[in-house]
Amino acid sequence: MKAEIIAVGTEILLGEIVNTNAQLAAQALAQVGIVSQYQTVVGDNPTRLTDAIAIAEGRSDLLILIGGLGPTPDDLTKQTLAEHLAVKLVEDQDALAKLQQWQQQMDRKMPANNLAQALYLAGGQPLKNRVGLAVGCYYKTADHSYFILPGPPREFGPMLAEAVTPLLPEIAGSPQKIVSKMARFYGLGESFLATQLADIITQQQNPTIATYLKGFEIGVRVTAQAASTELAEAAIEPVMQQIVARLAPYFVGYGEDRRLPDEVVTLLKQAKLTVTAAESLTAGLFQADLASVAGASTVFAGGFVTYANDIKAKVLGIPANVISEHGVVSREVAQEMAERSRQLIGSDFGLGFTGVAGPDQLEGQAVGTTYIALARPQQFTIVQEYHFAGARNEIRQRAALAGFKLLYDELNKN
Repeated sequence: MKAEIIAVGTEILLGEIVNTNAQLAAQALAQVGIVSQYQTVVGDNPTRLTDAIAIAEGRSDLLILIGGLGPTPDDLTKQTLAEHLAVKLVEDQDALAKLQQWQQQMDRKMPANNLAQALYLAGGQPLKNRVGLAVGCYYKTADHSYFILPGPPREFGPMLAEAVTPLLPEIAGSPQKIVSKMARFYGLGESFLATQLADIITQQQNPTIATYLKGFEIGVRVTAQAASTELAEAAIEPVMQQIVARLAPYFVGYGEDRRLPDEVVTLLKQAKLTVTAAESLTAGLFQADLASVAGASTVFAGGFVTYANDIKAKVLGIPANVISEHGVVSREVAQEMAERSRQLIGSDFGLGFTGVAGPDQLEGQAVGTTYIALARPQQFTIVQEYHFAGARNEIRQRAALAGFKLLYDELNKN
């Protein structure tokens, strides 16, 4: 079987975004032996998209169309394919209900064009969008199969993994089941990871191993094919255990769509513990990431953003001599921030963040120098020194994640 991937979006043609979705789609196809010989990018134009579809039908059995499912006038992928196939569009009731719920949460009237996101090809199979609002679709004719998928990577990835990949073996005519498992790591580079896993990657056949950058984390996905799901999972497990054992200091959990903040909130809930923070360098980024996790209010009551030195003294009560003697970018100030925030909030854990995000040095300290402290009940406070690379906001994001990793490791000691 041959497949063609058609990415729809003028922004891709203009070089404004990178077409990472096509890479993931091609990898998913390869896993089941479907050959992807062509990849096309076409702008948001129904005539040119119709031409691209017709050309693809002449040389491929399976067409995967990515993008153009949103509510704006140039989002016409479903409409164009439906017209090309002479098929009507119908509403998916679950997607419509999700749109209406979104409208209520936003407390605003929903524009009529938003309803287009709930449409799919009549006679096809709607594909649930767990992350966003636009429903996808799988449609089959006597000669071709079609997938219509959303363009935003955060929506495309889950739909590909959860709705498309399970259908591919049947489309390919393969009786085998395909199962994947993702392990995530933080605090190491791709080259180091590749070196550590070089022999496993070189010898791979079934299961196969692939690595992915997931923000500032690195994901390692192990995929196996077998006659049953149970046999595939059994094939994955020893390989995954070997990978995690080699990279244990950097391991931050399993799951395609989880993040380090998700893991920390889960562990805090399980242990019935709470956390707070005082942030200078990160200016509330750690607490914002923490609060982005559903249910975080049960483990996080509040915290502090103490950017200026006088606020550190007024709000946290850090003695002026500590800052004057050691500097604001120091182990001592990070420790004071962590301990005093924990005491003021009454949390089990307190974190303190201070450092130099750039673009210039501070107090003779190089850009990227960071101190993160973790105050714990009835134990000495941990203080770690880091030297992060990157632009200003990359340093801040790395620092916030390093704080999560510090807490993650502490919670896993119990």
